[in-house]
Amino acid sequence: MSKIKRRIDDHGVIGDLRTCALIANDGTINYLCWPELDSPSVVAALLDSDEAGLFSLAPQWQNARQQQLYLPDTNILQTRWLDEAGVAEITDYMPICDERSKVPRLVRRVKMIRGTATFDLRCAPRHDYARAETRTETHPGGIAFVAEGQPSLRLSATVVMTSEPDSAVAQFTLQAGEHAEFVFGNDDDPQVQHIATERCFRDTVDYWRRWSSHSSYRGRWREMVTRSALALKLLTSHQHGSIAAAATFGLPEELGGERNWDYRASWIRDASFSMYALMRLGYVEEARDFTHWVGRCVEHSHDDTPHLQVMYRLDSGTELHETELLNLSLRLRQLTPGAHRQ
Repeated sequence: MSKIKRRIDDHGVIGDLRTCALIANDGTINYLCWPELDSPSVVAALLDSDEAGLFSLAPQWQNARQQQLYLPDTNILQTRWLDEAGVAEITDYMPICDERSKVPRLVRRVKMIRGTATFDLRCAPRHDYARAETRTETHPGGIAFVAEGQPSLRLSATVVMTSEPDSAVAQFTLQAGEHAEFVFGNDDDPQVQHIATERCFRDTVDYWRRWSSHSSYRGRWREMVTRSALALKLLTSHQHGSIAAAATFGLPEELGGERNWDYRASWIRDASFSMYALMRLGYVEEARDFTHWVGRCVEHSHDDTPHLQVMYRLDSGTELHETELLNLSLRLRQLTPGAHRQ
């Protein structure tokens, strides 16, 4: 089994109510499913070696102190390096704009706060749980990642990148006050091709802060309560109204163990507890959308007397099948065939 390079508690998470990405405090995105939360992964180094897909970005500092924090009342993540040579910062987010129901995209903005640093970048997605053969294609303004039968992806940048057979790489230097931007998304997305981020950044900040302001909680530890609510919100589906049990699949209960399940589905009981927590905070819109989703689940019942299963797909689908991914060292086991009828 591959050695685990990054502890799970050394990660932050971002998302856009369609999917989520995990980002380690060394600047590596090592988990991302695309385009939906329950779609196949395009980045899965969290579960295996780096060859399962990653997007790394960091200064060439060996002894820098690292820290992660969120912009207040948002799901916009900042990763900082503090070194004798200076201070560097990456801001990661998934835009939520007017067209948020259409396509996801991921933005990385690296800025030099103080001093000078040279940065290394490597973007190496691996389609379909790293089972497909991903290759690169160079286009004006970006590098595309393609695989047979899989969605074509693109990375655009404000710095020069080089195409390797299956990766995009770059090395660049920033001085205090300078920044560089990277946009990852669908190959045919105009906003990825043209790196149109300023408005989306403002819209995304406004969205999350407006959402956080709707909380009715005024008690102790309000900041921690809001952060927990924001984490729950990331698990909700804007399109369907469901809420996932977790953003990830394949994380083992113990290293080398057999219980490596997929939690990117909705268990009715657990989801109800999550919705109750959000309702207690004043988030009635999420509860309404969830109720509508439950109604669709009942409509999809295949029995003569409609009833609820224990669990459903995020789109209210009823069929849940087991799949074992032997190519990953942790051996993902997805939902068991009979679990939905317990």
